[in-house]
Amino acid sequence: MTDSTANPAGEPAPIAPSEMTLDELREALAPVLPMHAAFDGWGEAALAQAADELGVPADRARLAFPGGAIDMIDAWFVSIDAEMPVRAPAPMLRARKVRDRITRLIAARLDTMEIHREALRRALAILAMPQNAPRAARLGWRAADGMWRLAGDTAVDLSFYTKRLTLAGVYAATLLVFVDDQTDNFADTRAFLDRRIAGVMRFEKLKAQLKPDPDRMFSPVRFLGRLRYPAS
Repeated sequence: MTDSTANPAGEPAPIAPSEMTLDELREALAPVLPMHAAFDGWGEAALAQAADELGVPADRARLAFPGGAIDMIDAWFVSIDAEMPVRAPAPMLRARKVRDRITRLIAARLDTMEIHREALRRALAILAMPQNAPRAARLGWRAADGMWRLAGDTAVDLSFYTKRLTLAGVYAATLLVFVDDQTDNFADTRAFLDRRIAGVMRFEKLKAQLKPDPDRMFSPVRFLGRLRYPAS
């Protein structure tokens, strides 16, 4: 018996936009929105055009982004998160040092946004508004966390947080350079990123050198143990 919902390759047939849930519709609209936001900003006009492109009513598309512009930007960034492992697959990353993994992952994000730099500029302006600072911080953290996880980071101590906060700062600064970079192949952005990543790596190395050695620190338990069981 043939499944009428499957294509000849045996895969499920794509869901028509008109039949999508709001979550599915948000995911479908996300990569389309920046093409229109570049000209109309992250607002009703861009959303209506993106919805028309997918063949869904603008009113329904609006329900997928109850928070307006900030929700649209968030959804776009989610699509960029999803694109990272496609442009920087795990086998490629495993063959590189940690520094090169992080650099490649940021480059993958920039490659995804290259044709949408004006939309990115407008998105950064919205995120820079004081009322959007908490949301902007969460989006920066999410991007940094995703990159560190794809890079194979397994930290569970304080460095888990410091690595992500540091990378979020590097990424945000790199985006500001990227949106105004007019050099060939974004040479200025790549040079800026290399310098910032080098600085991060030097800082991590210094932290490791300054990290207290537990064998050299005074331990009351060890001290009392030695009193009770002196070395022969």
